Amino acid sequence: MSTLHEECGVFGIWSPKSHPLAETVYYGLYALQHRGQESCGIAVCEDGVITSHKDVGLVGEVFTPPVLASIPQGNMAVGHVRYSTTGGNERRNCQPIVVNHMKGRMALAHNGNLSNAAELRAELEMSGAIFHTTSDTETIAYIITKQRLRTASIEEAVLSAMNIIEGAYSLVLMSPTKLIAVRDPFGFRPLCFGRLPDGTYIVASESCALTAVGAEFERDIEPGEMLVFSRDGVASVKSHCGKQPKRSCIFEYIYFARPDSVIDGVSVHQARLRAGRILAESCPADADVVIGVPDSGLDAALGFAQASGIPYGIGLIKNKYIARTFISPTQSSRTDKVRIKLAAIPETVKGKRVVLVDDSIVRGTTGGRIVSLLREAGAKEIHFRVSAPPFLHPCYYGTDIDSEDCLVACRHTPEQIAALMGADSLGYLPVGKLSELTGSAGICKGCFTGSYPTAVPEGMHKDKYEMKIV
Repeated sequence: MSTLHEECGVFGIWSPKSHPLAETVYYGLYALQHRGQESCGIAVCEDGVITSHKDVGLVGEVFTPPVLASIPQGNMAVGHVRYSTTGGNERRNCQPIVVNHMKGRMALAHNGNLSNAAELRAELEMSGAIFHTTSDTETIAYIITKQRLRTASIEEAVLSAMNIIEGAYSLVLMSPTKLIAVRDPFGFRPLCFGRLPDGTYIVASESCALTAVGAEFERDIEPGEMLVFSRDGVASVKSHCGKQPKRSCIFEYIYFARPDSVIDGVSVHQARLRAGRILAESCPADADVVIGVPDSGLDAALGFAQASGIPYGIGLIKNKYIARTFISPTQSSRTDKVRIKLAAIPETVKGKRVVLVDDSIVRGTTGGRIVSLLREAGAKEIHFRVSAPPFLHPCYYGTDIDSEDCLVACRHTPEQIAALMGADSLGYLPVGKLSELTGSAGICKGCFTGSYPTAVPEGMHKDKYEMKIV
């Protein structure tokens, strides 16, 4: 339960016949709610006409029964849940983005973050483009539209745009007749597709969303691959595959994804168990019980207990009816919500030496509040263990770590951080062990090492464009 911001979740559906799709998209987005809790939206295509509804709020808040009933039927739809990594939390930044141009309409949903967004936006503005949002998704929409005006098809336009945009992007795009899914050549963010028994195809950020709507998982979309769903069937275009080495975000496995998802053939649950086992081997502790911070710390805590032989216990209970702590815009409200959201179970920790496992430490303030809760519940010792290495550098690919100034590990040693949080000891997952979580070296760990797969922008804050729009 770190104070990290998540990125987004995308969902798409193509059906051989027109029927009400909003409810299916609703359940798919509900399954992806953990990926973004600021805003959500659905766009449906009916005979080439695209209708959309989007707003700030959780899926259940935005899409009430009357709203769902008002959305027309169709044979294609695109959905999105969002947490802002570029662009603030405002209605104008909600997705999908719907574009009308002389060659038709387009609805676009995006998960990720462009590393060259500022450069591209400046070029577009100099050519006369007027931006209505502060999100880099609008930059992608402009690039694709610009390419569409000089190409013969939407597929060619998307492929051409892929030569221009850089960084992390898993896209679901809807034209009047086609549904298109694209994953960037590095494969930073997950994207997969499945099929319903009636021939309907589903595209989603995670396999858990396929399960939620009753679709059978077909496969992950390959890095650099474009899939086109239309009346002609399903076409795969791999002209951009293999152009870059695969660099999947390792934090998808540590924190972002739901544990019941499988990404690129790797179970998220199993990856987190491995992280816990590695922690137990590399950062052992003499303790009486191992507990995890709900939710993403629980699997790693179980792995730690299995490897160490220390009993696993439920030491923290989570209030399921409050959004994650990082949704809070200010540090003061974030601190208050920790106590509202979590409660310690004294029967598990009182008088005991506790190993506390969490997925990450960013500022250290949330971890300090959790340590205080356990102290108040009577914990004798608290040994904090983190299933990720220390965050030392910004992320440019969809995780909202934009300044080394806010990263406590940049300014303090583990011993100092433990003292600041009130813990007896602190141990991190060794960065050299990250590849063991997935069994592959094809991962991005730039936020831990400072070595990035792409060129990265210099001197630009993620909220640069907020001041431009009044």
